[in-house]
Amino acid sequence: MSDTKYVDSEGFLYTAPIREQGNIYKPNNKMMADELSEKAVHDVHTKEIDLVNRDPKHLNDDVVKIDFEDVIAEPEGTHSFDGIWKASFTTFTVTKYWFYRLLSAIFGIPMALIWGIYFAILSFLHIWAVVPCIRSYLIEIQCISRVYSICIHTFCDPLFEAIGKMFSSIRATVRKEI
Repeated sequence: MSDTKYVDSEGFLYTAPIREQGNIYKPNNKMMADELSEKAVHDVHTKEIDLVNRDPKHLNDDVVKIDFEDVIAEPEGTHSFDGIWKASFTTFTVTKYWFYRLLSAIFGIPMALIWGIYFAILSFLHIWAVVPCIRSYLIEIQCISRVYSICIHTFCDPLFEAIGKMFSSIRATVRKEI
């Protein structure tokens, strides 16, 4: 306990109350401090991106991995000069690399902006329009299905039961004549 004492306006002496759990924002017991430190807030907008593996989910494995050999190939018996083949390989590879970088520098940020807006609109519509419409449809169709079920059981069940009793007395026999 603390020995801090307070005197009120009438002259009465009081001791300051101490919370056993500590302050909400600055806990003095270890258990509460551990609980607060475990609840770290994870912000999606500030997560670190991997600059080495830029396609961790392998979205473009089958599309973008185009090499020189996938595009230009000389069959056996039809070969150009070795120097031309090496220069063609280098030209293709370097041009593809730098032109991609140039296009990314020019159009990357605007395309990211456009796709960000598109997926934001798509998410908004899904959350605020599509899912509520589907939920309301399911609620309404449940009511309609009950009425439909009552109608089927009221009209069709007796009809089918009567037809079944009519045809239950029919006997079919098969004879094989030689």
